[in-house]
Amino acid sequence: MRKVLCVEPVIFIYIFVYSLTSPVVQQFIYRRLWEEEYNSTFISDSNDTYCEQNKSSPAYIKQKEVQEKASVFNMQLDLTGAVPSLVVAFVIVANGDRQGRKRSLVFPSVGALIADICLTVISYFSLSLSILFLVAFITGLFGGMATLLGGGFAFIADVCHDEKQKTTRIAVVDLIFGVVSGLAGLSSGYFLRGIGFTWTFLIASLLHVINIIYIIFFLEDTVGVSEFQHEAPVSWKELLRETFSGVYVLFKTAPYKKRILIIVLLFTFMTYLFTMIGGSSLFTLYELDEPLCWNEVYIGYGAAVFTSVSLTSFLGVYLFSKCLKDIYIVFIGIFSYIGGMIMAAFAKTTLLMFLVRVPSLLCFMPIPVLRSMLSKVVLTGEQGAVFACIACLEVVTGSISLSVFNSLYAATVAWFSGFSFLLSAGLCLIPLAVLCWLLCTSWNGEDLALLVPEEVSSIESVDS
Repeated sequence: MRKVLCVEPVIFIYIFVYSLTSPVVQQFIYRRLWEEEYNSTFISDSNDTYCEQNKSSPAYIKQKEVQEKASVFNMQLDLTGAVPSLVVAFVIVANGDRQGRKRSLVFPSVGALIADICLTVISYFSLSLSILFLVAFITGLFGGMATLLGGGFAFIADVCHDEKQKTTRIAVVDLIFGVVSGLAGLSSGYFLRGIGFTWTFLIASLLHVINIIYIIFFLEDTVGVSEFQHEAPVSWKELLRETFSGVYVLFKTAPYKKRILIIVLLFTFMTYLFTMIGGSSLFTLYELDEPLCWNEVYIGYGAAVFTSVSLTSFLGVYLFSKCLKDIYIVFIGIFSYIGGMIMAAFAKTTLLMFLVRVPSLLCFMPIPVLRSMLSKVVLTGEQGAVFACIACLEVVTGSISLSVFNSLYAATVAWFSGFSFLLSAGLCLIPLAVLCWLLCTSWNGEDLALLVPEEVSSIESVDS
């Protein structure tokens, strides 16, 4: 059987299932906590979720307490899975340079399958929500989203040899991420209303099975297994040593300018991801609360609007890359995000909440562009190491961001629920300041193309 070098279907299915179940899990937790707080069934009709808007009512106070509890519960759940996934993502993705990329695709898919099967059982038998912490920890042992994306981007970097093609194809993956997230978010409301929690989680499990079959039997690996690995199995101790030595060598042996570029770009990527994940993760809780009081279908509509944001961000990368340097594209994307978050902080009507996506039309551009910039800095054999660093940063940054913003939202929802969005916009000044510093130095865009040692040596000699 002839295998293919197309990793996009794997990313498509995984992100679709992840985006389908994420809002469903949040609403599942919210409804269960609501039922525990009110000791009654959650009320939802065809138009609106029941939502108390009279601030002097005892029900309003309980409603805010449910918001706070759901926010803290989500934070604790994310932290439980983040710790093991951090180590696994780093080890598997970094060793992809020697052991192949398929492991970083299979492991997260298996972990997600286990999680969705457990959610099906919990929903069907009405088991305690505390079991979700054990499920999150077990799933984290398989790597999670960061491992799959890290392996996927390294897979693409192996296949693409032209730098413009690499930037475009990485942007295509982020386009898939956005479009599929929107479609899955839109369908999540109808899934939930039509077949309920249990069947939604069961369908998600079946999709993961299809993904695992494709990875194992139809996907060709871009990295061959060495003869050494065939002859003598490597112990976990040696594997960890090789893993960390690869990343160590990436920073230790690199020229000074290249090393600074990598650190600055990783820091910029981390700080922007921190603000974007933290701010956008609160949308579901914000929309469930008064005065919006959205139901599951409206929440699905809101998630689907991100489809247009992903499309416009991809078109922005494609068009701007023809006439602008990468760093200017990142600037435009960050300013786009700031505009959207400021507008979201004061959105008190359904129409205005939907229009929040208009100023955010280009907010996804910095993520693929920064990934591409990092990929261009390193050598071919260092792709796994740099994407392992990116994967670890995504896990750490995402976990810290969700913890900080969920805690902050729980503390401020009673007096100003939009405060977290304003903070998210304000924190974007950090990556903007770093990029301004980089722009004001003597480095040019061509310095991001240090792909052969000879070029590195020549630039060092010029600088000296």
